[in-house]
Formats: sequence, C-alpha cells, structure tokens
Amino acid sequence: MRLGIFVGCLVVVALLVNLGWVPAGLGEANFAWVVLLALVISAPLSFVLLRKQRDEMSEQISGRVTGAKQKLAANRSQEDAADDAARA
Repeated sequence: MRLGIFVGCLVVVALLVNLGWVPAGLGEANFAWVVLLALVISAPLSFVLLRKQRDEMSEQISGRVTGAKQKLAANRSQEDAADDAARA
C-alpha cells in the first residue's frame, strides 16, 4: 500500500512538473527532484492514510509476542519441575 501511495505521488508530481506548476529542478537533476519530492509528499500521506493497517499489524505482532512469551514461560516451568524432580 505504501508503494502504491508513492507511485501515485510520483505520477502526480511528474505531471505537475511537466505542466510547469512545480519547478523542474536544475539541469539533469529533474528525475531525482521528482522522486525526492514524491518521497517527501508520500511519507506523511502514508503515515496518515495507513494508520488503521499499522495499528492492526501492531496488534497482531503484540499477540504473537505475548504467545511466544507464554510458551517460553511454560517451557521454563517444565524444565524447573523436571530439575526439581531429578534432585529429589
């Protein structure tokens, strides 16, 4: 999705440069100017527009980390119980 936002911004910026509404850069730097301007515009847009997806992904990752921690704690308690039984 982030790539799609960047490509959309790139197309819009290239169109605006070709129409003369946005400065075209210096000499042969036109393409670099268009790409950098598209990056600068797409970054805050993706931050705002993809907030819902980012929050959902964060919840999924948080759930996986919590599950992994629980499994690790369960494995530790099994090892402790086996060690205590072996010593007794």
